[in-house]
Amino acid sequence: MTARSTRERLDLLQGTLDMLVLQALTGGARHGYAIARWLETTTDDALSVEEGSLYPALHRMVGRGWVTADWGLSENNRRAKYYTLTAKGRAQLRVETAKWSRFVDAIALVLRTQPA
Repeated sequence: MTARSTRERLDLLQGTLDMLVLQALTGGARHGYAIARWLETTTDDALSVEEGSLYPALHRMVGRGWVTADWGLSENNRRAKYYTLTAKGRAQLRVETAKWSRFVDAIALVLRTQPA
């Protein structure tokens, strides 16, 4: 994460990057830069994923069978590796989303509860 704007950027909690990348791929195949830009745009620039985090995560997800990778041409007519979500990746996204929802609910409960 970097602070590239006047807005405060948020640090990703450990374990959330895979979930966010898998979600980015639900709309179809994307290359790494497009994934990073989608995350920035979708979060109104609150989240920024650096190459040093994104590409190792994509490589790990390919190894786990969650995504596939194929070479193609980008919008700028440059060679780029495109990542596509697999059925196994969709299943993992459901698992990660359920875990995240439980986590968010637990944090919200703590924040709503007045200590005795």
